[in-house]
Amino acid sequence: MINSVNVEPVVQWTPNSVSIQGKSVILLSASLFYFRIPRELWRERMAQVKAYGYNCIDVYFPWNYHELREGEWDWEGQRNVEEFLEAAKDEGLWVIARPGPYICSEWDGGALPAYLLAKDDMRIRQNDPAFLSHVSRWFDQIMPILTRFQLGAAGSVIAVQLDNELDFFDCNDPQGYMAAMRDMAQTSGVTVPLIACAGQGGLIEASGLTEGVMPTCNFYPNDRDPIFEQKVHSYRNILAGMGYPLLVTETNRSHYLLRRLLSAGAKLLGPYLQVSGTDFGFTNATNNWGRPLAFMTSDYDFGGMISPEGIVRGEAYEGRLLTRVIGTYGVAMAQAEAVVNSEWSLPAETNQVFGPQELKLYGGGSLLFVTNGDHEAKQIQIRNDAEASSEEQYSLSLPAGRSIILPVDVSLASWGIDGKLIYAGAEMFHAEAGDQRTVLLFHQTGESEIVLELEGCIAIDKVHAEAAVDQNRIHIKLVPAETEDSQVSITMADGRQFILVSTTLMKALYMERYSIEEGIIVQQPEAAPSERGLVNLQWQLAEFDPAVSMVSDLSSDDVVRVNGAIDYLEKVGIYRGFAWYEGHVAAANSRKTQGLLIRQGSDIVSLYADGQYAGTAVPAGSSWYIPFAEPKAVSAITAKTEIWGHSNFDDARLPGLRLHSLKGLQGIAVVLQAADITQNWHVHRLQDRPFKHEWTESFDDTLWPMVGFGGWMSPDHPVREVYRRTYTTDADANRFMVHLEGLQGKAVWFVNGREAGVIHPYDPFLDLTSIVTPGEQLQLTVLLERNLGGRAGKVRFYEAVDADNWTISGAEEGLLAHAERNKDSAVTVELPLSLDSGGAAWLYAAVPNSKEGRGWRVRVDGQGLKMTVFQNETIVSRLWLKGGAERPALTGGDASSIYLPGPWFGDDGAKILILLEAVDRQERGQLHGFEFIAV
Repeated sequence: MINSVNVEPVVQWTPNSVSIQGKSVILLSASLFYFRIPRELWRERMAQVKAYGYNCIDVYFPWNYHELREGEWDWEGQRNVEEFLEAAKDEGLWVIARPGPYICSEWDGGALPAYLLAKDDMRIRQNDPAFLSHVSRWFDQIMPILTRFQLGAAGSVIAVQLDNELDFFDCNDPQGYMAAMRDMAQTSGVTVPLIACAGQGGLIEASGLTEGVMPTCNFYPNDRDPIFEQKVHSYRNILAGMGYPLLVTETNRSHYLLRRLLSAGAKLLGPYLQVSGTDFGFTNATNNWGRPLAFMTSDYDFGGMISPEGIVRGEAYEGRLLTRVIGTYGVAMAQAEAVVNSEWSLPAETNQVFGPQELKLYGGGSLLFVTNGDHEAKQIQIRNDAEASSEEQYSLSLPAGRSIILPVDVSLASWGIDGKLIYAGAEMFHAEAGDQRTVLLFHQTGESEIVLELEGCIAIDKVHAEAAVDQNRIHIKLVPAETEDSQVSITMADGRQFILVSTTLMKALYMERYSIEEGIIVQQPEAAPSERGLVNLQWQLAEFDPAVSMVSDLSSDDVVRVNGAIDYLEKVGIYRGFAWYEGHVAAANSRKTQGLLIRQGSDIVSLYADGQYAGTAVPAGSSWYIPFAEPKAVSAITAKTEIWGHSNFDDARLPGLRLHSLKGLQGIAVVLQAADITQNWHVHRLQDRPFKHEWTESFDDTLWPMVGFGGWMSPDHPVREVYRRTYTTDADANRFMVHLEGLQGKAVWFVNGREAGVIHPYDPFLDLTSIVTPGEQLQLTVLLERNLGGRAGKVRFYEAVDADNWTISGAEEGLLAHAERNKDSAVTVELPLSLDSGGAAWLYAAVPNSKEGRGWRVRVDGQGLKMTVFQNETIVSRLWLKGGAERPALTGGDASSIYLPGPWFGDDGAKILILLEAVDRQERGQLHGFEFIAV
């Protein structure tokens, strides 16, 4: 934390507390992203967050959302960061700012600009001067804004996070990297705390333990892990030893889990993602959620308390209840200390009940957290093993799947009562203390027990309750009826009224306010949208030739055209959206070919041979073979490619999932032969013996058994074997590639004594071209290693001719221009409709707003279609409907619906443009219809 001379910092901490402007607080932070929510709805979402108890938001600032191309910055409209931060201040929300440079967030490239990937001397997310020089340019843009909107200046930013979950990345100098960014931030005037979050628990790897940078933790456990608190306590103790509190910057969205974190001493609870959103435009990412490949949906929704369209879900009421509990205890809870070995216990035979976890309140007393990990309610007992009469047990009714917070030995002085709350078997969630009256509200399921120690009690009135006095102790049993709360009114000697009210969980969740005259006033939960369907839409369809570049006749400055050698799209200045590769295969005109071979392709590649659709592939950065239905000669190839999104997470299992991976192609070849060479290999079992290089050259393997590749029955575990065979290549080919289809292991390949490379299950292709001469006989040797029972796979050898004389074109804005040029040829159609396999078309309609003016959630019924949906000039969704083997996993939200934001409709409605692509090789693309649901 940076301190100006003689200026008290606005954010301070101890191992057990965080204080903001002198007041200790527990921070409850909801992720809320300006780039995923229409600008017109920012304040509405913030008001929702505030209304349901949250006092803070965390927000990423995606670098590539503001620097569209190198040196081209945009801070206007939807990208107006200052307007967003001003709104947060006005709504009374603190802000944890997360400017990266890398943010993850399932966002295109984790927010790293794609032009960085094309720089050969660039080592991203490293203490590398080349990378840091670009980070400095980004920080020069964003940090002055954050500085102006710091708490204590003109805003409410209370912390700035550097990078994000660096421990998931192989950074070779985290301390140097963090120190460089720290210095940039401080030079820009940031004085609030700088933090660095650990994604998988690596505090050193995530922060370098850099001076001036506070480590924080992200936890994503099974909510019902019975020993989760042990892990949290471990990290809390480590951080406390450094003088820091436990700040949980990301975790699951259930308030059930947040309570468990609170019980272990967390002072910041940052569930990710409580406010859902939409990835507008070409901002989706590819990531590793699909074992390993997945495409992120435009719908960005993990089921948090507010939907992308702003519908409040039931979990929001759990948030408000938790914050009422926190507010009831105030500073005493904010400065509470977690107890690792509590003296409170449950009977040993209690099944699937976790706890009690104990927080010692500042000023005396404790809160006990008892968690039911079962799907059934429990009736249990709780006791203090340190008491002399340890046989005394308190009864507790514990609802299914809930974590509740119980007060023990809590002074009542802060609420104006001379006495102590010895024990409550119900959760206290609200307190009011006036001049003559104190009211404490509890919620419970079934009967609960409360024990008080009071001085000067002179009268007790009861409703649905029992009370017994034993000297200064009052034992109360509260039994709320279904329609009437339980209440005990105690008159004190000084005339003060002390009232205890017990109600049901549902009334506690939906309580809007309490008054002595009216009791608990319940807020009715928001009703689900009821307006459904939409008739009288006039759809128009314009089909076009998908084998022709959609930007071929544009002259805009945004259009990129390159002639000559093939290369990745980022290398030629195309960073998002669609692009077209057009090449020729003059050398193969006289021969019929078997199919097309994509080399190192990503993300989506649709191939057309002489204008005819061959198929669509998702190679994930690897190679891919698309066979023809019948052999044919080919002279021209078009590859329509789409960058679904750059990887937001560095995963070495697939080439396309590396954080530095590039998009597009490295080549396409027409395949002369796709030979299956799985049979007739000589095999030698290695066991523990070393591999001999002489086996890769001329070697008499006559006495080695001859089997199919991987076909030797072995008792070894793991299995290590050497396989050898010869193969004579095609003299007309100039591209040679081997493919191990279905491999479950590792295969090291040698060709004529030279090591060619390694094949593994996630990248089963290996290019041999650099070490193969056309027409020669090859000695193939493979060192195969796998677990016992693991498959070796089918061996395919591709001999092909490269296409050349390439033209590459692309334009992000060119899609809209293409739609407008084709509209004149559109014809009126009715749904359902279908498109030939490989076909493409524009679908047009004018859509009115919903009656309430809040827009629509549109559910799509169809199959085998990829869809890019525009509302006016903004892409609001990219869909890939089910159907076809090529479709990857789509994760992150609803993969078959569209959100049309109400504020983006005009008085005359909105123009809807849908780019349809039929990408199933076997079946026609089908669009059955749309269901419109009012938001």
